[in-house]
Amino acid sequence: MKKGFVIGMFYLLGLLLLSFGISMMIVADLGVGPWDALYVGLSETIGFTVGTWVFILGIILILLNGYLMKKTPDFLAIITIFLIGVFMDFWLLVAFAGVDALTMPVRAMMLVAGVLIIALGITFYLQANFARNPIDSLMMAIKMRTGKSLAFSKTIMEVSVLVIAFLFGGPIGLGTVIVAFGIGTLIQLFITPVTNTRKRLTNETEVVL
Repeated sequence: MKKGFVIGMFYLLGLLLLSFGISMMIVADLGVGPWDALYVGLSETIGFTVGTWVFILGIILILLNGYLMKKTPDFLAIITIFLIGVFMDFWLLVAFAGVDALTMPVRAMMLVAGVLIIALGITFYLQANFARNPIDSLMMAIKMRTGKSLAFSKTIMEVSVLVIAFLFGGPIGLGTVIVAFGIGTLIQLFITPVTNTRKRLTNETEVVL
């Protein structure tokens, strides 16, 4: 019971941090990751909120992943994309409402803080191993269908989404480059202390050094 509660809290906190970090980067307007640039681009070009596009594209990806992997779609992932979408809209439409005309130093600090918070959020969220984001599942599906490495599959996916985001006028810039090349290293940096914290809270004996 305690273990399930703790893991659930890590899951929710991870999604809260992830959505907050992404929102900070969007407000900083110095570029965001390819998928987030696509959400913003679609929102500004077609309409609907950024969070709504997180949900719409998430549903499409869940169905696509099921087809590519030839198995029942992971409908539990709807929980994750719904929460991320709701949190994103809260941060952008409520918490950051009216925040504009920021100076470049402030925008730069928000960019750096956003990237760090995104990495920390992903690290927390991964502790749950539950209802994975369909974007992560798409990477696995591409790997399975192409027979290529995870690195190749992720690169193909991210570059393709980046091109689409560019066509829709998504915010591509310095932040996009930082996310592409820095998030993996930051997650690796955070994963051990976060995992150890989770194990201590759930009374698991094995601790990663």
